[in-house]
Amino acid sequence: MFTKSILLAAAAFSSSARAAFGATQSGDIITVDAGSANALVFTVNAKSCDIKSIKYRGEELQYASTGTHISSGLGTATVKYETISSTYIKVTCTTSTLTHYMVIKNGDPTIYMATHTTAEPAVGELRFLARLNNVLLPNEYPFGVVSTTGKSTSIVEGEDVFVVNGQTRSKFYSSERFIDDTVHCVGSDATHACMLMNSYSYEGSSGGPFFRDINTNNNGPYTSLTFYMNSGHVQTEKFRMGLHGPYALAFTRSGIPVGGSGLDTTFFKDLQITGYVAPSARGTVAGTATGVSTSFQRVLHWHNDAAQYWAYADSAGKFTSPAMKPGTYTQVLYRGEFKVKAASVTVSAGKATTANIAADVETKTSLWRIGEWDGQPKGFRNADKQLRMHPTDSRMSSWGPLTYTVGSSSLDDIPMAIVKEKNPLTIKFTGTHTAAATLRVGTTLSFAGCRPAVTVNGYAPAAPAAPTKIDSRGLTRGAYRGFGEVYDFAIPAGKLVSGTNSIIVSCISGSSGDGFLGPNIILDAIELFK
Repeated sequence: MFTKSILLAAAAFSSSARAAFGATQSGDIITVDAGSANALVFTVNAKSCDIKSIKYRGEELQYASTGTHISSGLGTATVKYETISSTYIKVTCTTSTLTHYMVIKNGDPTIYMATHTTAEPAVGELRFLARLNNVLLPNEYPFGVVSTTGKSTSIVEGEDVFVVNGQTRSKFYSSERFIDDTVHCVGSDATHACMLMNSYSYEGSSGGPFFRDINTNNNGPYTSLTFYMNSGHVQTEKFRMGLHGPYALAFTRSGIPVGGSGLDTTFFKDLQITGYVAPSARGTVAGTATGVSTSFQRVLHWHNDAAQYWAYADSAGKFTSPAMKPGTYTQVLYRGEFKVKAASVTVSAGKATTANIAADVETKTSLWRIGEWDGQPKGFRNADKQLRMHPTDSRMSSWGPLTYTVGSSSLDDIPMAIVKEKNPLTIKFTGTHTAAATLRVGTTLSFAGCRPAVTVNGYAPAAPAAPTKIDSRGLTRGAYRGFGEVYDFAIPAGKLVSGTNSIIVSCISGSSGDGFLGPNIILDAIELFK
């Protein structure tokens, strides 16, 4: 684990004398020295763009057998370096569809980066992957051992979920929502290697503020530290091309460095980075978000085909966007992660645009509701564990079948996920309403075409059509957010009775069941309206 006894532990590490800031090339190896007090020297292969060595304070942090690189390595690239105003060293790696930049500031042990693309890499995902020495950098921050898979005793599924010391672990369990992911690290009490992100970092990525991806993984041979720009992992929108970043790989001794607004990358305006838009050429959106209770997070999201941004509203509902590229955006207001309003807003360079937004108002009268319409399975059984462990983990509570009685049961009597042929949910309630009604079932994610089907006192409303397919596991790899489908089931007059009623909610799909890897839905809320 990371502790505060860093300065004492650091004394055990060797330190090299501060060397001169600069870069040199010998054969196919480019060597870059940051000229920092805590010396950082790294080498880049001039034919592939792979980082082959990272020495921090004289210790080799790079895993010896494989490089640190974009995606799984570019293979071949045109690589050059230049020194700019005795202040920056810029390494540029170019292929026919991708340009990757690595920048060093004089005296700063941080590799600042950005990646420009015109096409998706052949591997099908865009990431910067540092493969590091897991003897010197064994620990993972902020979620600890949940993604440490080395020394596993068995595989649960897919060669990416393992059992270690009787607990399920996976690289997927290191994920954090993009909106909250400003720093993630690997390291020890003496040294940290951290990915730092600010509002520019994710603007060319895909998935929105609540998207998650792999951040860290000590897999035994090495510890990986990753910045994902896009992937097929529960992806809900097409990939954006253009500039991804800036983002940074920072090395520190004493504590976790600060990302977010603490990561200043505005100096990129002086470096001739393809696709970089300087702060002076951007605009902002500000306003007040209303109609969402203060008991929920109020999230603003701006997106178009070229960029995405987000911000939290404060306790009074006021918000200001990050500095955005000019253009017309869809502005979305979320109650938690549940979309409650969308509108259009245009951003102009050098201008602050006012765009207040109010949540749509529900006009139906609720008879009862189970859960909150917040776009999350929060409060339902196992939702507090699913992000960091597999559904089969012994620490999970029983998935059912379960019965929930309105007025007396707790939310923990509702499973966060309903799996085909495994755990249909029974809801019982006592009422006097016998007129027509609507049962609404909200989901956050569907897998393998699953959607809810219901029976009300034996009556079965028409089953809905299959949702848009997301070709990726969710429930078993710590993801719960997809398109967030909401289904309304019409219940004719006379189907509800005065007295005790029973509703069964199950999962239907054209695909066959296969345990937790079978078709499933993750629940948001269930509500009966009159």
